[in-house]
Formats: sequence, structure tokens, C-alpha cells
Amino acid sequence: MYKDLAFDHDDYTIDQLRDLDYELDEDSMSDPDFRDLVFDDYAIEEPEVFLDVPFVPTDEKVVQAMLDLAEVNSKDLLYDLGCGDGRIVVAAALDRNARGIGIDMDPMRVAEAMEYAGNTGVEFMVDFFEGDLLEADFSQATVVTLYLLDLVNVELRPRLLNELRPGTRIVSHAFDMGDWRPDVRQNFSGINLFKWIVPAKVAGSWQWQAASGETYKVELQQKYQRVKGKAWIDGKKAQLKSALLMGDLLELQIQTTPESQAASFVMRCEAEQLVAAEGDLQATPAVRLEIQTI
Repeated sequence: MYKDLAFDHDDYTIDQLRDLDYELDEDSMSDPDFRDLVFDDYAIEEPEVFLDVPFVPTDEKVVQAMLDLAEVNSKDLLYDLGCGDGRIVVAAALDRNARGIGIDMDPMRVAEAMEYAGNTGVEFMVDFFEGDLLEADFSQATVVTLYLLDLVNVELRPRLLNELRPGTRIVSHAFDMGDWRPDVRQNFSGINLFKWIVPAKVAGSWQWQAASGETYKVELQQKYQRVKGKAWIDGKKAQLKSALLMGDLLELQIQTTPESQAASFVMRCEAEQLVAAEGDLQATPAVRLEIQTI
């Protein structure tokens, strides 16, 4: 149904969200009562981290697996945070024709990466900088790769969520992001690889007009890519059957009663509006009535 929708160069469709196997816990989005849920701010305070991550070269086969998982292509700008000798950035340029930037705190690693890029003939497609990962600007990335420690990933998490555009793909070698569950977890030769798709911020109250003339309103709560909420149709309480978010694309299924057929609205988050991305059920963009902290 959603095969024609694009997710910023990612071939995923909203239907694949239904196949994600999230375990239910105290933060489960299946719980219909919001009172027991704590939706922490993305900028949650974490303990200070010593960022001297030891350099451990990534096996070339793992590099290719990471690029495959991120679905890197010629339209991408890949940032490798903690790039080491630059092998991920160089492989993305050499094998995928993608532009790349590597950032590392060790000047010796940066020099090695620049020499490696020159030796492979892709120096015009890549660049390498010495810098602090917590301060470097990577906001233009469409793909981010990581081989850091788990505490460093968690320290970077607020910046990844707040500064990267919705739909940006993040792939990490071996280490996860704490309670930000991956969209994909893959085991490659005994090594865990994780992939996240940066979600749009959709928490808050939204209202729009349907083609049938009805006024729809939803109040959404969000924790990373997981969304739940409440719905009204012409001021009368309705049921939000499901809310699925991937990147900048949101699908809401709303029904008047549990027995009635649900109306499905597929919307794309653009400039503080949710515009129709599929079908003709939505007559006007959904406008945000209230911003909620997530």
C-alpha cells in the first residue's frame, strides 16, 4: 500500500513497522494509560563520559555489512564519528559513490585516513577532521556510522535526535543507544549491528479536516519512534487504533468505535505541519495546536 513512499533515500515502508518485534515493558506503547509513562526529554542528562575510545579497526566485511544495512547510495552524505583510519568513509566512496566525512579525536588517525583516501583515489569525495564528537557539526548527514562505546553512543543520542533530519539512518557496530531501541538489529558473523531511523517530533495536539468534512483531532505522546495517543472526530471521542512513525512519515488509523472501519491517514511531517502523503481522505494539512515536551 505504501510502496511508493520515499523515506529520504531509505527503501523502508510504513508497513514494516508492524513487523518490528518490540518487547512489552513498563514503557510499552501498547499501554492505553499515559499516567504511568515517563516520556523523557531527548536531552536527558547523562553522566559525563571520557571520550578516549580505543581504536579497533573494523573488519572489511563488517564495513560492507554496515553500509548494506544503512543502504548507502550515491545520494548520501555519510559521517563516520570516530572514523579511525577512515575505512568506512573510503569504502562508501569507493563502492557506493557516496560522499563522506570522517571525524576523529586522534590526529594520527586522521592523517592515516587522508593518506588512505589518496591511495585509493577517492580523496575528492571525502574529507577528514580532527574534532570532538560532542561538538562537531554533523547535521547535514543522511547516514551516520558509529563504532564507539555504548556510553558514548548515549552521550551522542540527544544530538543525533535533535540535529539530524528525520529519516537519517544511523548504524552502529556492536553498541546500542540505551533505551532508544533500534529499528533493525542484525547479527553478522557474531557481531551485533544496529540501525535507527531518526524520527520526526510529532508529540502534541494536531487538527485537520477530512475530505468528508469532519474535523479530526489527535493528542500524541512520543518516545523516540514509538507513538500513542487519543483521537476525536467533530469533538466526539474516537479511538486511535494505531500510530506508526518512521522517519518523517506518520500513519494514523482512527475509528469512531472499535467495531467500525478505521480511516487511515498517511502524513509527512513538513514545516510544523502533517501533510497528506497518500490517498485523498485528508483535505487540509494537520496543524499543531500544542507542543508537548518529549
